[in-house]
Amino acid sequence: MKLAPQIPVAVFLTSFHPGGTERQMTELIQRIDRGRFDVHVACFHKEGAWLERVEACAPVTAFPIHGFARPATLARAAAFARWCRLQRIAILQTCDLYANSFALPASALAGVPVRLGSRRELNPDKSAAQIALQRHAYRCAHGVIANSNAAASVLESEGIPRQRIHVIANGVSLERFSQRSAQRSVNTIITVANLRQEKAHEVLLAAAARLAPRYPTLQFLIVGDGPRDAELRALAKTLGVGTQVSFLGHREDIPALLAQADAYVLPSRSEAFPNGAIEAMAAGLPVVASRVGGLLDLIDDGRTGRLVKPDDPSALAGALESLVLSPAHAATLGAAAREEVTRRYSFDRMVRAFEDLYLSQLGTAGAPARLRGVSRAA
Repeated sequence: MKLAPQIPVAVFLTSFHPGGTERQMTELIQRIDRGRFDVHVACFHKEGAWLERVEACAPVTAFPIHGFARPATLARAAAFARWCRLQRIAILQTCDLYANSFALPASALAGVPVRLGSRRELNPDKSAAQIALQRHAYRCAHGVIANSNAAASVLESEGIPRQRIHVIANGVSLERFSQRSAQRSVNTIITVANLRQEKAHEVLLAAAARLAPRYPTLQFLIVGDGPRDAELRALAKTLGVGTQVSFLGHREDIPALLAQADAYVLPSRSEAFPNGAIEAMAAGLPVVASRVGGLLDLIDDGRTGRLVKPDDPSALAGALESLVLSPAHAATLGAAAREEVTRRYSFDRMVRAFEDLYLSQLGTAGAPARLRGVSRAA
């Protein structure tokens, strides 16, 4: 059977600085089936460490803005609408609050047949005005993709009809993470997260201060950049754990760092579906995390990791100490975690889910047959 022409798809991001959303969408852009889809990328700013890898597989067009309240933003939105018409975009996928708020209304103006927004975070750091702006922009979307049940619940609470919400969990490159071959002592505990308020690194430092006197060889690795870097470094010294806590900044060698560690910790106050925890589980590490958001979907407490009350350094320290005292239990948790991720969270599964949703939405929108392609079974 002759295949239909490629379907023009546009993915809109803010920029290409390393982050959870950027990692997931970069993988989607790289892996989506080029025999079926013609992929374009739009953004506000052509900058960031991952721009090069995106440009290697798709054209990137920038529509720079510097605030939604500026008159020039309307001109940029009109330019984006013209671009959508010129490229004959059939499907638009936006990826974060700013892209949702800008590109969904503009693509509706352009008459893009399928417009899909996203909710990849719970927006703990966004203002009421920003959230309201995004909520209005969602009205221009045919559907909104959430990366967890927690994110889907937030969408429902904001008035998005359940039938327009689609849950597609994040993925992980399983081939980048090798399985652990043997049980070993828990001496190095790692976290990978941007240094922002909602990640609650100060709770980890307080837990480290509780453990350090009893376990002087225990080491904590904090991987990630962010606005709290200087503040957290100073706090580590004040708590007397400066020699046991290392701040490594942004790193691209995460699989190698996870291979050197013995456990993973994530004390966040808010998480939609954290990439760092998925990658740690893929690496066979036992994970201790807060009982919040998408972590409730990801971790089966007591089987694939440990969940503790957020903002509770004592509970966090206790859960970490249980791993230190029982390496066998830590190894059992890590092995179960890897098995769970292998079964449920591959990138192949994630990309397939996006592609299937795109095709089904084209059919629902009544797009011309030439855009809908042939079924996968054909």
